[in-house]
Amino acid sequence: MARSENKETAGPVARMVATVVKRMRVKEGLTQEQLGARMGYTGAAISALETLAQPVSDGMMVQLEAALGGGTGIFAEMRPLVRLEKLPELFRDYAQIEQKALSLCLYSAPNIHGLFQTEPYARAQIAGGYPTPTEERVEELVTARMDRKAIFDKKPLRLIELILDEAALMRKYGSEEVMREQYRHLLECARRKNVTIQVLPLDVGLSGENAGDQGMMNLVETDEHTRIVYLEVQDESVLITDPVKVSTYAQRYAKIRAQALDPRASLGLIERLAGEGT
Repeated sequence: MARSENKETAGPVARMVATVVKRMRVKEGLTQEQLGARMGYTGAAISALETLAQPVSDGMMVQLEAALGGGTGIFAEMRPLVRLEKLPELFRDYAQIEQKALSLCLYSAPNIHGLFQTEPYARAQIAGGYPTPTEERVEELVTARMDRKAIFDKKPLRLIELILDEAALMRKYGSEEVMREQYRHLLECARRKNVTIQVLPLDVGLSGENAGDQGMMNLVETDEHTRIVYLEVQDESVLITDPVKVSTYAQRYAKIRAQALDPRASLGLIERLAGEGT
């Protein structure tokens, strides 16, 4: 069943990879078993790749370049496209914008933002969704989410602000140890010169205002120095480019930031959750 579904849902990049692999393999006079042996895979795995019965993995793309690329770099160039195609369709356009962004201003609720998630946290969150994804799909999405972290180290450094609703910190996934690791990871991220983390407290509404009650928001400065907003809810997403609407969201984000705990107090709260504070 799964193999049949894979063949039907495979995207154009996966189909291109399958075609190129088969043609290059045949050109070199290799059987599927021989190519598999070069790569550390079985012949059945190569057959599954070529027939689209099994999605090509990121690790397999690395091995294909070494075993079959012949110095062309063809599989290395297709590798990011393969990763992109495995993302949810509605997220792909934003994912490309995110990786080129000059700055990211993020408000995350009800979960910790994907860019700041540890692998165990991401796996627990994704695996626990509905409809329940297959193990293979979980691993694809976890890998894709971890790959997005490359933006933290791009030069010149990108400015990345994260405002976490306190509810996102309190909502637990996986286990207590997974959560402690996640809290520690947030503290490590906050030590980066280009990263600021703040927490919007649960009792913010007692002041009479809560600008964060409309849900998550990603406010992005693109590589062309324009601003866009990305919103997501219930497997639906939207990219907003209209300057008037973006301005309203930017003002809302500014209000959320003003109502959040300052960075020092925010990190103190996270330290206590991690068991490191007094």
